[in-house]
Amino acid sequence: MARVYMLANVLPGKDRDIRDTLRGINGVVNADVVTGQFDIIAVLEANDINEIFTRILKKIRKIRGITRTETFIAVE
Repeated sequence: MARVYMLANVLPGKDRDIRDTLRGINGVVNADVVTGQFDIIAVLEANDINEIFTRILKKIRKIRGITRTETFIAVE
């Protein structure tokens, strides 16, 4: 099982809507609005890392209102 932590910045006022959209994507196991440098953190899981980057992140990139993402691959 591969896991990625994705942090995102979103347009002002869009954080809860985007969080809810992320929660509805297959492969996103959790998404929360957070404080700090980023607005949202999401946990993505799939059978392998390639599936995360080709299938799940492809859907996330189409969400309007996300201005920036940063992904962190879990290694253990």
